[in-house]
Parts: sequence; structure tokens; C-alpha cells
Amino acid sequence: MPLALGRDVIGLAPGENTLATALREAGYATGAFCAANPYISPHFGYDQGFEVFQDFHDFDPASTQTAHEPRSSEQRSPEKSRPGQGASEQRSPDPPGTRGRLNPSLQRAAYAVGIGSLYNDLYFQYRLRIAAPPVHSMDSLRKFPSAEVIVDHAISWLASATGRPFFLWLHLMDPHSPYYPSPAAYRELFGREASASRARYLNEFWNRSDLTAARLGRKKHLLVELYDAGIRLVDSQVGRLVAHLKQSDLWDNCAFALTADHGEEFLDHGRRYHAPVSVHEEIVRVPLMLRVPASAKREVPASPFSHLHLAPTLLEILNVPAPGSFRGASLWRNLQQGIPWDDPAITECVYGCTNPFHVRDRMGARLLSVRDARYKLVMRIETGAVEEIYDLQADPREERPLPPAGQKSGAQKEIRAQLLQAAQKHMQQTAGARDITARLQARLRDLRVELETNSR
Repeated sequence: MPLALGRDVIGLAPGENTLATALREAGYATGAFCAANPYISPHFGYDQGFEVFQDFHDFDPASTQTAHEPRSSEQRSPEKSRPGQGASEQRSPDPPGTRGRLNPSLQRAAYAVGIGSLYNDLYFQYRLRIAAPPVHSMDSLRKFPSAEVIVDHAISWLASATGRPFFLWLHLMDPHSPYYPSPAAYRELFGREASASRARYLNEFWNRSDLTAARLGRKKHLLVELYDAGIRLVDSQVGRLVAHLKQSDLWDNCAFALTADHGEEFLDHGRRYHAPVSVHEEIVRVPLMLRVPASAKREVPASPFSHLHLAPTLLEILNVPAPGSFRGASLWRNLQQGIPWDDPAITECVYGCTNPFHVRDRMGARLLSVRDARYKLVMRIETGAVEEIYDLQADPREERPLPPAGQKSGAQKEIRAQLLQAAQKHMQQTAGARDITARLQARLRDLRVELETNSR
């Protein structure tokens, strides 16, 4: 549950109930293979309930052996895999040597005489075309192991789980920035070859914090192509996993869920990536597909499906009781019968916390949205709180918030009151149900990790 233990806590508390712990207690074999996402690791409790948990945090793009045989994730320091997120998420450092050290001074001088933009362009070209080492393959540029590597490990693990019901979790990172797709997936999608050096150039260009949205937009379509090719690789590798389940006679007795943790913005509202300063639809609306044997194909009702309900729904499908600590509720009956539900979807994060490894960044304002089938309330909860309401039917791109509270019509005031009531209920439930012991255990774990990191 987002922020359930407080804004200053990352991940799960020690001993917190999860889908994995519930299924392991029910006798399931449990395995997880996560493609080096630095926030998904045993340091933050995500291995709880898994008999096998590989996070690939020792992934080295230069070594296929490391990619296929990661060391134990418990040996990995989170400091070594901390990403820098936000508008300059993957920016390469200045090249070593005299020129790299001179750059800040030259940049200040260029701005002082009014040629800062020209200097930035020239230095960018120098850094990418002259100072950067040559690139020989897309594989050498990747920050995460590909979906192919993760699916290889999953298929191998499934062979060891023969004879037991199993729960398998894969977390794939191919569509994540920086965008370095499989050349085969790119060729299949666009009918031409993908140049590794060109992909590096585009990623670095997209990362520049000195460019306007208009200038970035000139190459947006090329970045979207790289992103789409990453999605294509995920599609093909998920298909390979499904084919293996069918060949192993497991598919007809297997519930399957495919979803995502966030979307990606390509200047939809003038931004890039998915920094937590927005809860617009391009960031928080993600696909969700459930496949259950002997169930008819059906599209869900227009009501948004919160991820809070996914674990209880899957447990009911498997006839396993959901832990009482779960906040969500099963919607399996609704999905089977096409019955809408009234529960709005809640999304929240700490505003501006682009790197939660930094404790100081976790205490910003709470950014929260409440969305029903048509309307969406967005609030930044702080002094002088920002509040906006969108009619997603009339304004699906969220470009025209409804008039401020004092100018709303009677119907709009009623909508606002309903959404605010849902937000208040959520906040009260979060505070009232907070497990203080679990929170303290999580904070102690975080402090141990910080002390270990700082002592290195």
C-alpha cells in the first residue's frame, strides 16, 4: 500500500503480508526474477515469501556470465545501484581530464556573455561524438538485464517446481529508461536496423535539462520508437513464457496476470520519464490483463481497477484466503459478471521525491489523486494545497481542469465533494490502520542499510 507505513519508509516492513507470503503459506512454490530495479530488493523486504528471489543487482552489461549467474542479492549494496531520476535521469558525467574539469567554468563564462545555449550544444556534441568511448552493441549500453535473460531463469526455475502449485513473479525493465531495445525487436517493429551509437545519442539528447520542450519534441518520435521496441521485446518474451507453460501442460491450470507499475511521459505535459511530480494518466494508467482458465473473455467495466484489489482478486481465483491486513478487496465476482464497482482508484506519492534512497527527499508533500469512472481529483497536500479536478470523458488528456471550487456549478460541487470524501476516507484509513510496530521495524532496517552504506 503506497505510503501506508509513512512517507519515510521504502518498501515492505519485515514480516508484512504479501501475495507471496500468503501463497507460500498455502503450500505454493514461490519464485521471483526482477531485472535489477534498485527499489525491488531484499534490502526493502521484497524477497519476503519467496523461496527463490533473484534481483540481478550485480548485472554487468559487459559480461553475459554475470547476467545469467547473478551473485546472491543479499551481497549487493543499494548504494551501488541507486538511480538518479527526474529530468536528467541517466545523464553521463563529464569526461575525465582537463576538459571535463574546465566545463563548469566555461559554461558559466558562456552564459555570462549570452552564448550559453550555443556552448551547451557544442559541448554536448563533443562529449558524445569525441570524448565518449565507441559503442559496439546495444547490449553494452543496457542498465538492466533483458527480458530474455529473466524469462530464461523463470523457465529454468519452473522445472524445479514440478509437482507443486507455483507463484512466479517477473519484473521486466526493457521499456524503462534509458531506452536500449533489442535490435531484433526494433527490426521486427520498424523494418530497419537500430544503431547502438544512435540510440546512445538519442538517450543523452532526451536527458538534456537545458533544452526546451519544443526542441526536445523534434526527436520525440525517435525516443518513442526505442521505447516501443522495448515493449515489443517484453511482448515476445512473455509469449515465450506462455508457450513454455503450454508445452509443459501448465497453462490450462494457471492464472496469469500482466500489468505495470507506471507509465512513461513523452512531453504529454511538458515532462519526460516518470518523476513523481505528476499523477496524470500517462503516468498512472497502466494495462491490466487477467487470464483464468475456463473463464470467458471479457473487458472490464469502465470503473478504474486499483492495484490494491489485484492481490485479493488473485487469491480468490486461487481459493486462498486473503490476509486480514490487505487493504484491497477481491473484485473477481465483478469481473466474471461484468458488474461495475464504485470504489475509486487512489494514487499517491511523495511530491518531488525523485530518489527515495535519500531520506531527506521522502518528506515532501503528499501528491494524491482520486479517480472514478469519469472524474479525477488531484491534490498536493501541503500549506496552500493545489487542487484540480478533470473530466476525463470530455478532457482525456487532462489539459483543462474544471473551474476552481468557488466557480463550480452545483453538479461539479457535488462531484468535488464525493471525490474529497473518498480522499478523506483513504487518509483516515491509512493513518488508522498503520501498524506502528511494522513501521518501526522498517525504519530500523532502513537505518541499518544507511549505516552500512555510509561506513563503506
